Amino acid sequence: MRPLRYAINVTLDGCCHHEAGLAPDEESMHYWATEVARADALLFGRVTYRMMESAWRRPATGTWPDWMREWEIPFAETIDRAQKYVVSSTLDGVDWNAELLRGDVGQAVQELKQEPGEGLFVGGVTLPLALADLGLIDEYVFLVQPIIAGHGPTLLAGLRERIQLELVDRQDFRSGAAALRYRPAPAAA
Repeated sequence: MRPLRYAINVTLDGCCHHEAGLAPDEESMHYWATEVARADALLFGRVTYRMMESAWRRPATGTWPDWMREWEIPFAETIDRAQKYVVSSTLDGVDWNAELLRGDVGQAVQELKQEPGEGLFVGGVTLPLALADLGLIDEYVFLVQPIIAGHGPTLLAGLRERIQLELVDRQDFRSGAAALRYRPAPAAA
């Protein structure tokens, strides 16, 4: 069974809005390119899919835009070519190497997890909350930014039951950010 990894940037006060933390730098973009490359497929809700597509889809010209720095291109190429699954009840269709998932999201994700491979990657805010509530997330990866946002959506806000996690890896960045990798703790006997 391939694991489902939830990965996101988050501020010290739990804000997970994509503009609340530090601006991307070469070190963090390399980290995210490596994380995305570890997955066989990406899983997004409608909002995250559209946001990622608008930023990271290769233009029809085949040339990355002028605003993109050279050290962002490996991330862009990795996410652009990745298989994607989009959970949405409102989209009529998707492309960009994507397939729509409709109906029972828990069942659909469980079926994806049963397929052979290295893992699935989920990002965003709303979909990961639903998957965490269903107990489907096998690993949590938080790139904790040394910022207190004081506003914005917070990480897994509305979770029905708390989830006890155990730290399995930590990577510190020159910026002061830290990538923390957790797995759900085994249930107490």
